[in-house]
Amino acid sequence: MSSSLFDPVQAGDLQLANRIVMAPLTRNRSPNAIPKPITATYYAQRATAGLLITEATAISHQGQGYADVPGLYGTEQLDGWKRVTQAVHEAGGKIVTQLWHVGRVSHDSLQPDGQPPVAPSAIAAKTKTYLIDDQGNGSFAPTSTPRALDLEELPGIVHTFAAAARNAVETCGFDGVEIHAANGYLLDQFLKDGANQRTDDYGGSIENRARLLLECTRAVVDAVGGGKVGIRLSPVTPANDIVDSDPQPLFDHVVRQLGPLGLAYVHVIEGATGGPREVEGRPFDYAALKKAYREAGGKGAWMVNNGYTRELAEAALEKGADLIAFGRPFIANPDLVRRLKENAPLNTPDTKTFYGGGEKGYTDYPTLD
Repeated sequence: MSSSLFDPVQAGDLQLANRIVMAPLTRNRSPNAIPKPITATYYAQRATAGLLITEATAISHQGQGYADVPGLYGTEQLDGWKRVTQAVHEAGGKIVTQLWHVGRVSHDSLQPDGQPPVAPSAIAAKTKTYLIDDQGNGSFAPTSTPRALDLEELPGIVHTFAAAARNAVETCGFDGVEIHAANGYLLDQFLKDGANQRTDDYGGSIENRARLLLECTRAVVDAVGGGKVGIRLSPVTPANDIVDSDPQPLFDHVVRQLGPLGLAYVHVIEGATGGPREVEGRPFDYAALKKAYREAGGKGAWMVNNGYTRELAEAALEKGADLIAFGRPFIANPDLVRRLKENAPLNTPDTKTFYGGGEKGYTDYPTLD
């Protein structure tokens, strides 16, 4: 008998009430990187999802890339997240936080002491970040040119991922963490040869380019246990000006190395993040990717993401997916699980309130009677 979207499922240590996941969604409502009380309301409203993945959350000040995104490195930030996890747990939900270092996708004004962002190589990303001026007005601006990380700085990055994971689970009360290794951010920058032109042990070959991602993942697993750790990958997304000349062998290698680590889940963005499921000129075999993971001993739940509807989700479950991540539908539909179950119409999100602001377009969407 095939699985239903509404069946319970185990993902590592996480016992989930259904197979519907709220994908991470940046909302830019955390001044000074501190989640506000309204953030707890926002996530608790959506706690009927089998799993909530928080908006990407910076592991350090250096890891920040956008105005008013939350962090996991200061006491007030951890206290803010504690309110969120308590609210979600009181509502019967499960929640993990997404560990984020943006690398080159940042701006000098967001970095410690106005320094340049960091990256595997000093190559600017042809993309934009979100800034908020002194009057509270938000706008998009080109990212700053980064500097290349020195070899001796990389153990510190690994340590910071592990420390953030420990803070998330032990201090904030998260049920687990998701490592953000997708969408052209730091770990993805090291992976892909369009951004990584290093000539040391972290550049060149597939094994070298995957090294930092795997070191960070192993350190996070050591910190909180593999059953509480997921990882997000995006083999072919062009997001944030990222590209690799040959992604299939690269990502097959990555998942084979992840297989023995006992992860809770692997979260795969199929195609372009928030865009087409097939990226022109970038073919990719996701079934082969999953097969490589399973053959390497990977038992984590297989989560798929990108533009899923109920119909597409049910088809994916038929083909062996374990979890389906929904993004934008959750912004406007806090009761998305019920709406999907009842085939009820969905509210339309107000795109003008996606980034920055207060309750409007955040906690004020109507639910079914």
